[in-house]
Amino acid sequence: MFHIYCPYCEEHREEEEFHPKGQAHIARPADPDACSDAEWGDYLFFRDNPRGIHHELWVHAVGCRKFFNITRHTVTYAILETYRMGEQPTITAESLASGEKAGNVQAASGGQQTVGASDAAVASVKGAQA
Repeated sequence: MFHIYCPYCEEHREEEEFHPKGQAHIARPADPDACSDAEWGDYLFFRDNPRGIHHELWVHAVGCRKFFNITRHTVTYAILETYRMGEQPTITAESLASGEKAGNVQAASGGQQTVGASDAAVASVKGAQA
């Protein structure tokens, strides 16, 4: 079982309290009435499904009931960070590829999620990308 950090409650809670809601940071079309059916369909139904770093929208359904974002590695299931709505991620595929280390990293260790991943945990995520 994972423990996920809620950036609003500021505590780790069991994964059953949370629900994923899809890809994060999707921009709504500025003028939906001017969109073609194909453009609107792309916005509504087509999402990225990368192998590696992915930003997702989640809701703390049983707790504070607020939406927040998670940066997760889709191969290892490691949750690298959680952050509030409106904020930008500090960890991206590009930042891990360039060797940057971000603060407040969460990495899986024996089924638990912990804040402040060690250098070894970050290296294991990098190794899984290769």
